[in-house]
Amino acid sequence: MTMNISFNYVFLAELVDNTYGRTDYYMSLTGIVVVGFIAAVSIGSIAWYNSKRPAGWEGKERPDIVPNVEKSKNPGL
Repeated sequence: MTMNISFNYVFLAELVDNTYGRTDYYMSLTGIVVVGFIAAVSIGSIAWYNSKRPAGWEGKERPDIVPNVEKSKNPGL
């Protein structure tokens, strides 16, 4: 157990030491994750609002911000 704790400490210390001065990399990585999450939520919301409504949502109005997507006669072909 003691070896595991010391190994973790050494590993974390080395990780911090190696990443010093590389904040631009982590900031860009964080930015990509945030932009990807926002894009996924936006695309998922548009798809959900344009799909068949689940039980209890049949009579609800579409929000103005969500575009209306016309359905194809031959989806998937």
